[in-house]
Amino acid sequence: MLTQLSIRNIVLIEACDIPLKRGLCVLSGETGAGKSILLDALGLALGARADAALVRQGEASGSVAAEFDISSNEEAKAALRELEMEDSDTLILRRSLSADGKTRCLINDQPVTVAGLKKLGETLVEVHGQHDQRGLQDATVHRALLDEYAGLASVRKAVAAAYLAWRACAGAKAALVSEIEKTAREQEYLEHIKNELQQLSPQPGEEETLTGQRTGMMQSEKLFEVLNAAIAELNGGKGVAASLRAAQRILTRSPLTSGREAIIESLEQSAIEAEEASFALEKIGQEATFNPATLEKIEERLFALKAAGRKYNLPVDELAGLHKEVEEKLALTGSRNHRLGELERKLAEARAAFVDVASGLSDRRKKAAAKLEKSTLRELAPLRMAGTRFRVRIDALEENNWSEWGMDGVRFECATNVTKGAGEVAFAPLSKIASGGELSRFMLALKVALSTRRSVPTLIFDEIDSGTGGAVAAAIGERLSVLGGEAQVLVVTHLPQVAARGHQHLLVSKQEKTGKVTTRVAELSAAARGEELARMLAGATITPEARKAAQKLLETAA
Repeated sequence: MLTQLSIRNIVLIEACDIPLKRGLCVLSGETGAGKSILLDALGLALGARADAALVRQGEASGSVAAEFDISSNEEAKAALRELEMEDSDTLILRRSLSADGKTRCLINDQPVTVAGLKKLGETLVEVHGQHDQRGLQDATVHRALLDEYAGLASVRKAVAAAYLAWRACAGAKAALVSEIEKTAREQEYLEHIKNELQQLSPQPGEEETLTGQRTGMMQSEKLFEVLNAAIAELNGGKGVAASLRAAQRILTRSPLTSGREAIIESLEQSAIEAEEASFALEKIGQEATFNPATLEKIEERLFALKAAGRKYNLPVDELAGLHKEVEEKLALTGSRNHRLGELERKLAEARAAFVDVASGLSDRRKKAAAKLEKSTLRELAPLRMAGTRFRVRIDALEENNWSEWGMDGVRFECATNVTKGAGEVAFAPLSKIASGGELSRFMLALKVALSTRRSVPTLIFDEIDSGTGGAVAAAIGERLSVLGGEAQVLVVTHLPQVAARGHQHLLVSKQEKTGKVTTRVAELSAAARGEELARMLAGATITPEARKAAQKLLETAA
């Protein structure tokens, strides 16, 4: 429970230390006195969104400290352990806010993030604003309230996990089906590419190899031409060797050449060398790689490869990779169909698992709905709504509307002004109730019914009695007092019938000091409390009759 709230330099509050007690604590004061500032300040300490406008004008910063007794709040202690902090029965939340919007959060003087502060705060305080009863007109709230009443948090978590697993399988199947359909649309084209490339059979590095061979062969062609020309010169006429040998024979036979043997031998040697040179040139020509037919085949191959590269907008060296990729895509069709079968099996299993846990959730909701109906009806009677009937309607949703919440649609319905012994009752959604006062009482009845299941020890109601008065206001005060026996309840109210029920009464007022307006919070004594109730009854001018009526309210509440 909240034991102390200390505020410094927040809006109109300069300095304020408020001790709080168990039971029902009421906060009253004239409109604009600053009651909402107290709730804003507490919200700041609990991790609510910070606004630099909350800092008191002219001050560099403001701060709020909220002290709690958590000796019996196991949920808060668990949250504290999650934040890796030491166990403690006392908890002090501090939040400072500078004029430039920067904040600092502390839990028991240890720094934490705003998210950590907020998570812990959710285990300590539950706030219901003056417009929250309008939330009862939204059917999406009804399911959450029923689950809270039934204590189904763990079951809901299991249902959500099963739903997400099911939807993940459905997403995987949809993606695979899309792939299969895309491949089917492309299959004819892929088969064409496969056949064309299979026939071409491109090899990595083939273009470079063929280009090198082509270049070498073209060079061989030129060499062949040079060799042929040289051989033609050597073999022209009788040929160089034949001419040399003929000259050698002429000289050998003539007696006139006696003593000229060296010349004759030189001619012989030259003839031999000429023959060897001619043989060598012929051998080089025979060994040359030039082959017109081979060159033509190389050029045709290169042309076919480059044409395919242009067609598929790829370098020639990547054609082999394209061929392999296309074959793999076509091969995947069979494996994808097998995978599809596996996914369909897993999807069916995941759906069945979801239906199983969601059906269990539905059964528990139906049992809890009957109990919530009875508990709420018991609370409506003291709230001057004895002629009202209430029911929790649970409808099975179509499969396309199933969600992490399960397979149920939950809606609170009521029938008003039902006479005793009436036959069949026509129920209608709460959204059909026009009266804000009736909605306020429904909200209170539900909260009282939920109080036995609630782990949050402190409840705050900000003008939940709005739109009511007279006997209804007195009934609301009585039920709030009953709720105060189960939890610490703080109520901001303008109704004396509600304020008279408080176990503690705080008066919020404005005062001017040294030209500055400040908000002051004070706990009222018994006498001062009577005066405040009289003011709430009579207005600005307190009459003796108002004082008597105030005293009567206090005596009735005692």
